[in-house]
Amino acid sequence: MSNPGGPELPSQIDTSVAHSARVWNYWLGGKDNFPADRAAGDAYKSTYPLIEPFAKESRDFLRRTVTHLARDAGIRQFLDVGAGLPTADNTHEVAQRIAPESRVVYVDHDPLVLLHVHALLTSTPEGATAYVEADMRDTETVLDGASETLDLARPVALVINDVLGHIVEWDDALSLVRRLVERLPSGSYLALSHSTASDDAHRAVQDAYNSSGAIPYIFREPETTIAFFDNLEMVEPGMVSWPNWRPDADTGTLTARAGWGAVARIP
Repeated sequence: MSNPGGPELPSQIDTSVAHSARVWNYWLGGKDNFPADRAAGDAYKSTYPLIEPFAKESRDFLRRTVTHLARDAGIRQFLDVGAGLPTADNTHEVAQRIAPESRVVYVDHDPLVLLHVHALLTSTPEGATAYVEADMRDTETVLDGASETLDLARPVALVINDVLGHIVEWDDALSLVRRLVERLPSGSYLALSHSTASDDAHRAVQDAYNSSGAIPYIFREPETTIAFFDNLEMVEPGMVSWPNWRPDADTGTLTARAGWGAVARIP
């Protein structure tokens, strides 16, 4: 099985079924997708046209939070869990533009992501990037792998950008985050976002997508997901919709759509 113009695809990658990372890549204007992904993406946005700006808002939230952590909080170590396919403004690119000595570890277990990992492993000479192939729920493997590149005795920014909806059980998602946070030292940060349904039409189209055979994504309300930040010191403006988290000149029109997130310091 080949990818025209790209690397050889592993046999376990089925391009005939839509894949969430490739559909997301399509909405972001990327090229790492196939006809099944584009068909699923087009079907989704025919019912919910805001999905493309929504995807871009999610990516822009990542850019602004990493910018804040590197520029304003002085963080030089980043652990990006559930990194997904590389696209514009990956965590290491944002952090190393500000602080070239930044060290970044990406975590994912998707063979499709692993296929493109070379794009995530570029680095400045002063810094470092690495990749841990692990299910994010296997927190011991995640942390053991990260410790080969990061000094876990020093502050780390834990980045979990809009991937926890792929964990169907709420208790499992909450436990995952808490296990990771508990292992990081004081002065570390959690930057986390999660999708919710903006209206009934959005919920209906997501339900249809989840029933298609693609990897499902579970919406959760911000009143629920704020529990990820229990006992942490929330950074202003707290938990808000993505474009309302410290907007800058590149943020565009402020809205309150389908994604919420926050950054908090680990005391």
